[in-house]
Amino acid sequence: MNNKLLLNNLPKIFYQEERILLSNNIKTWNSLLSISDKEIHKLIYGSLGSVRNLKRLKCIAYFICTLGIELNEAALLMHSGFISNKAISRLSPQELVQKTGRFERILKTGRIPLIDLKKANFLIEKAKKTII
Repeated sequence: MNNKLLLNNLPKIFYQEERILLSNNIKTWNSLLSISDKEIHKLIYGSLGSVRNLKRLKCIAYFICTLGIELNEAALLMHSGFISNKAISRLSPQELVQKTGRFERILKTGRIPLIDLKKANFLIEKAKKTII
């Protein structure tokens, strides 16, 4: 099993959801990606987790599994408004940098942007390959 695909080091906001997933033997991003919305509701029933957070994690899992990127990059794409590789593939590298950069500026992270033009071009090309 590839350690990169293991569910670990999740942000604290997903603490309850991580406990739910691990207690139901969902330990990898691939296994999280394969669960349906109906199963998500069953997992959450009677727990302190939220459907919203599990769906967010599933979207992050989609980007991690299909694009082979890190958790923080996948979360940035999701929070910047992208939900699929098809949406990413329709952008130019400049547009992707602009949209993700705007979100990072709103957060006032003060760090070097995670996605630059080179990384944006790589993500767009990889997204185009995965939707074909």
